[in-house]
Amino acid sequence: MPTRLRFLYSGLVFILLVIPATQIYRELSRRSDIWWTPLPLASSLAESQDRVEIYARGKPLGALLEAGQVRIADQAGSTALGANEITVRLNNWDRVRAERVPMLLLSAGAFGAALAILFVIATGRLAYRPEKC
Repeated sequence: MPTRLRFLYSGLVFILLVIPATQIYRELSRRSDIWWTPLPLASSLAESQDRVEIYARGKPLGALLEAGQVRIADQAGSTALGANEITVRLNNWDRVRAERVPMLLLSAGAFGAALAILFVIATGRLAYRPEKC
């Protein structure tokens, strides 16, 4: 293959190599602590029972709240907490990570294929037959 064509194809494949490389870098460099439920959207204790259970001394927190056994102390004294005063923030990182795996694998496969093609083109391993006129 002529050097001019080899540089052209190498440049094109290099550009195609950068696309999955940037996607892989972006996915792997994201902060993992941003997947918590925002505080204004925090779920009540009753709404989050399917994802979290909270126990205090072996007893469920909901039962302790109903019995009035959970108190909070402040300057005015101590008051019993109600179930509506407890909110729960959930970490959705496990679900987000599971959703991101297929795209990350696809990007890694595309990166590997583009790297192999770049290597084949740049080293001149392709068979080249000049045109016959």
